[in-house]
Amino acid sequence: MGICSEDGKVQVFGLYSGEEFHETFDCPIKIVAVHPQFVRSHCKQFVTGGKKLLLYEKTWMNRWKPSVLHEGEGNIRNVKWRGHLIAWANNMGVKILDMISKQRITNVPRDDISLRPDMYPCSLCWKDNLTLIIGWGTSVKICSVKERHASEMRDLPSRYVEIIFQFDTEFYISGLAPLCDQLVVLSYVKEVSEKTEMECCARPRLDIIQPLPESCEEISSDALTVRGFQENECRDYHLEHSEGESLFYIISPRDIVVAKERDQDDHIDWLLEKKKYEEALMAAEISQKTIKKHRILDIGLAYINHLVEKGEYDLAARKCQKILGKNTELWEFEVYKFKEIGQLKAISRYLPRRDPILKPLIYEMVLHEFLESDYEGFAMLIKEWPGDLYNNAIIVQVVVDHLKKDPQNRTLLRTLAELYTYDQRYGKALEIYLTLRHKDVFQLIHKHNLFSSIRDKIVLLMDFDSEKAVDMLLDNEDKISIDRVVEELENRPELQHVYLHKLFKRDHHKGQKYHEKQISLYAEYDRPNLLPFLRDSTHCPLEKALEICQQRNFVEETVYLLSRMGNSRSALKMIMEELYDVDKAIEFAKEQDDGELWEDLILYSIDKPPFITGLLNNIGTHVDPILLIHRIKEGMEIPNLRDSLVKILQDYNLQILLREGCKKILVADSLSLLKKMHRTQMKGVRVDEENICESCLSPILPSDASKSFSVTVFHCRHMFHKECLPVPSTMSPLQFCNICSAKHRGPGSAILEMKK
Repeated sequence: MGICSEDGKVQVFGLYSGEEFHETFDCPIKIVAVHPQFVRSHCKQFVTGGKKLLLYEKTWMNRWKPSVLHEGEGNIRNVKWRGHLIAWANNMGVKILDMISKQRITNVPRDDISLRPDMYPCSLCWKDNLTLIIGWGTSVKICSVKERHASEMRDLPSRYVEIIFQFDTEFYISGLAPLCDQLVVLSYVKEVSEKTEMECCARPRLDIIQPLPESCEEISSDALTVRGFQENECRDYHLEHSEGESLFYIISPRDIVVAKERDQDDHIDWLLEKKKYEEALMAAEISQKTIKKHRILDIGLAYINHLVEKGEYDLAARKCQKILGKNTELWEFEVYKFKEIGQLKAISRYLPRRDPILKPLIYEMVLHEFLESDYEGFAMLIKEWPGDLYNNAIIVQVVVDHLKKDPQNRTLLRTLAELYTYDQRYGKALEIYLTLRHKDVFQLIHKHNLFSSIRDKIVLLMDFDSEKAVDMLLDNEDKISIDRVVEELENRPELQHVYLHKLFKRDHHKGQKYHEKQISLYAEYDRPNLLPFLRDSTHCPLEKALEICQQRNFVEETVYLLSRMGNSRSALKMIMEELYDVDKAIEFAKEQDDGELWEDLILYSIDKPPFITGLLNNIGTHVDPILLIHRIKEGMEIPNLRDSLVKILQDYNLQILLREGCKKILVADSLSLLKKMHRTQMKGVRVDEENICESCLSPILPSDASKSFSVTVFHCRHMFHKECLPVPSTMSPLQFCNICSAKHRGPGSAILEMKK
């Protein structure tokens, strides 16, 4: 540590060692600076500033040797030593000395020479080993020490200084210190008094500013209250900083103020003071590893209390989920607090239902609150909450008591059914659902396999929703048999028909013993599906069906049954007489494809001109129209006769054209195939030593190839020696393969002769 005083005394001593230097000079000593590595044996150096800048070095004989570094420019009022560089300020400006080369590498002149240097001293501060910050008057300069390129050396120092930032402030600078890439500035402020209208000293300011190339940006500003600030001057304030601890010391004649960077705890304190609880909670969550004074839970609880005080109960309840987490004690405490202020409904939606689970009493208390004033809300909670959160028996009894006062309340009945379901009393739940005709009844039956409970409730289910009921019953035939369902629906034939109809659609054979019954049911309740049923069923008694259809005068169904029973003439007669529909009669005759039926149709229609027109228009492709035309009486007036005859001729021409077209195609195909066969038969046939004569069974080729021979090969690939074939008759010069002719496979056509 180095100390000095105006009476010329200088003392350098070790805090933890016996080393000491003490000297009294004959001039005031303004400043002293110790080598940054003074503790090392080869770094025992310090400088003092007064009229001169003196360097003291310890010699090998433990004596201190002084040497003058600078003089002649007035008092030296500030010295800062960093690394191998010493910066000092005198009346003329700021100099920097390189201790390695013992050369002065720069001179930064003073900007405002009107200010007295003793009243507005220069402030110096090293940001790092190569960056010097200078504050003088209202001016700030940030200088960077750089290495000079070898080609620029000549007689110049190896280093030079470049001013990288320069700007002015509104107030006079009493001290500077670096803070990351920003500056901490202690400012001396003057202001005009409102009372006396004279300039006076104001409280000093501690500002954080962001340097820019030609200006600065103020980040924060604080006015400091120190004793006697009204009487202080700019020179009375100093700012020092401790790099390792980020502490800043503001020194005034009567006070020393310690400043430090605000941490997240300070920020949270400020937010809480301003009642910005949500921001405080967010800040605590982000910095939960670094905060020391605060707990997230405490901030959260304060936030909940604040919201409750403001009357924002729903938001307070919603925040409980996040803040209280899995702490059951805090949850229960908050629930009781909400109960005291009559806001249990607000917190009910946010109560935990899984991990953690609160005491059953808590949930029962909330349910009781809803049951007293809000049946719909009560029903919603029962639906949303798992049944194991509360004592189900207690809640059931309370609901039953309320139903005694209002037995037809559908909301309470539906809720009671759900409670019975939770309690696995499915029978009672099913009864209520059926009474209410509730859509969940089928889901309940499927989910809990309640088919044994609905054996005597099938009519109720069908009355509620016949489609769903039938589908369910058919899907579960193994649990409720077809016979049981039909028996239960015996007194409700319309429902019985719906069930049997669906059964028949699924499988034509399963309910075959009920097909006779179904004829009457279809006739009574669903005539449009009677005819399809008669067509698809192979088990219904035709006589019974015919009897019912004749009784009810169902013509179409009777016609179908008569034709199916083989009585086509009666069926046709009914179409002609009952329906009087020639088109349907013609269609029926086409389906039967019976000549006698056509004859009957012609005979019946011969004296009915409209029927003759219908026959002429449709008969052409099935019966010769001449048969009908010859029978038409002379003088009978037939509607649209000309058009009908034209259509017959057109149909006839069309048939002729079709026949001629078919004939052409047939001839062309026959010729093409004939040519193909001819090309195939004209191809050569391989004959080798393995082939034998089919008559003498000797090799077809002679062993001596030099001898002449003659071979006949048929297209069926049978081969004979010429002499082994029978002599053809004079009547037919053609010769056929004996083997193929004998097997009736047809003669081999075209003979290939091979001679040598």
